[in-house]
Parts: sequence; structure tokens; C-alpha cells
Amino acid sequence: MKIPNHVAIILDGNGRWAKAKGMPRNYGHVQGAKTVEVICEEAYRMGIQYLTVYAFSTENWNRPQDEVDALMKLLRNYMKTCLKTAEKNRMCVRVLGDKTRLDQDIQTRIAELEEATKNNDGLHFQIAINYGGRDEIIRAVKKLSAKVQSGEVSPETITADMLEDYLDTAGIPDPDLLIRTCNEQRISNFLLWQLAYTEFYFTPVPWPDFTKEELMKAVEAYNHRDRRYGGLKEE
Repeated sequence: MKIPNHVAIILDGNGRWAKAKGMPRNYGHVQGAKTVEVICEEAYRMGIQYLTVYAFSTENWNRPQDEVDALMKLLRNYMKTCLKTAEKNRMCVRVLGDKTRLDQDIQTRIAELEEATKNNDGLHFQIAINYGGRDEIIRAVKKLSAKVQSGEVSPETITADMLEDYLDTAGIPDPDLLIRTCNEQRISNFLLWQLAYTEFYFTPVPWPDFTKEELMKAVEAYNHRDRRYGGLKEE
């Protein structure tokens, strides 16, 4: 079986899953965080080298304040858990997104996590927090524009590869497969640049119920795709 090198996942359905069980939405987010741990281990066991998850978008600040507060509390706790998991599994962790809007203690924990795991040779695990694809591109363009303004870069020499160096995902290969759970079929401002030729897989399964078997189903579906990257293969 052909295993995708990089899988990206939009973790959808935590709140709806909890509501269906008569529980508060935050219960779904807690269970969803546990699912992330399971899938990280299983993905690497399958041979997936890069796993990127969409944890909190730039638009998620518009949710009710109590839910945002609960998500930030969960994030604080997850940073500790993630560090232990990374140490055990040699996982290299990187956080994508604009960290400046996060509370200072969360920014500190992120920096500590990235520094402690940067040389690990296991799964490359990216967590998108306060992330939006449009925001990422705008921030990259601003950095590149500053280089042009200072005379370090000439406008006519700008290439796609050069812009990619200023994205949050610099040095990370584009996803081969995007999975979105809970039957939603849109990308919701996630990795807009990087998903140009990614294969999409949508499943009705809500994220807390997503298992290693569901991950295998997604990879099996990926194996039936004909990836041409805009070109044609010889008949």
C-alpha cells in the first residue's frame, strides 16, 4: 500500500458529538484531544512522516467566550501532555499560526515544546493554533515585502519557493492527503497555499470517534486516487 508522506486533518465534530451524548461541547473537545494522541501514534506506525491538525482557527475566537476559555485551558494542558508524548515517541512538534494573540503563558509553553522536540526524528507533528490560511499568506507577504523594501530582494526575482520560505510551514512538504471529519466538505481557510494538489477525503465520523481503522480507510481511499498534479500520465 502507498502511504501518504504528509496527512492533514480538520478535526471536526467534537461539539456535535458531545451534544448528541447529552454532554457539554467542551467534553467533546477533551475527547478530541485524546483522539489526537491515538492518531499520532498510529500515523507514525503506518509510515506517515508528517501529520498536521487544525486545532483552533483565526475564526474560532468568534465562538462563545466560555467555549474559547475552555479551549485555551485544554490547550494549556495539552502542551504538557504533548511534551510527554513527544519524549516517548521521539515526535518533533511545531505550532502553525499567529501565536501573538495567544496568552503569554501559552506562547511560552509552545516555545518550550518546539525547542525540546526540534531534534526528534519521529513523527513531524504540526498543530495549527490561531491559524488561518489567508492570514498566513498575508503574514508571509508582509515579511517578503519588508525584504523588498530594504533592498534585500528584487520584486522580479520572487518565486513560489521564495514565498514558501515565509509561510508557517517552511521546510514542510505539502500534504498528500487532507481528511475532514463529521461530514463537512470544505477546507475552512486551512492551508490554502499548501493544499493546491492535495487529495481530499471526507468522512461522516466525528473526530472523537475517529480510530486507527478510520485512518486506514482514508489511506486506502487515497490509494485509489490518480495524482497528476495538473499534467497527464501516458496511457
